[in-house]
Amino acid sequence: MADIVVVYHSGYGHTQRMAQAVAEGAGAELLAIDADGNLPERGWDALNAADAIVMGSPTYMGTVSWQFKKFADASSKAWFSQAWKDKVFAGFTNSATMNGDKLSTLHYLFTLAMQHSGIWVGTGLMPSNSKAAQRNDVNYVGSFSGAMAQSPSDAGANEMLPGDLETARLFGARVAEVTQRFKR
Repeated sequence: MADIVVVYHSGYGHTQRMAQAVAEGAGAELLAIDADGNLPERGWDALNAADAIVMGSPTYMGTVSWQFKKFADASSKAWFSQAWKDKVFAGFTNSATMNGDKLSTLHYLFTLAMQHSGIWVGTGLMPSNSKAAQRNDVNYVGSFSGAMAQSPSDAGANEMLPGDLETARLFGARVAEVTQRFKR
């Protein structure tokens, strides 16, 4: 079994629900970045020991939250020593609007992974883009580069659509499958 860590920041609980779904699919450990942008004790040790790191952040103003950015900047110690080289990486995000510039957030996460000399995993899911598609279908938002979800600004985390959470779960399972291939 691969050792996978889902490191994420969640401002209102939506990204946390996605993180939980990704972790369920991947059989992964959850590692929350707190409201001050810090990891819990031994968080860095868990990331250094992981075979795969899945990163998650809400999309705020077209990019990651400042708390996630603080974590990313702090990861420069691992970058300098190339401690995360050849680890599998993936990412996910949520925002209030259908587009919400979520791709900018995933691109930020991808760039961070590439700076760490990582190997990026996309969703591997076809989009639900036919006339028969329904908003609650898997990968309705239609992302290939990482899991995306959309939650209306006045909806609580408990109101997230099961289709978006299933997308996150399936994405986590794909990350686990790809990571296992690299462990062989």
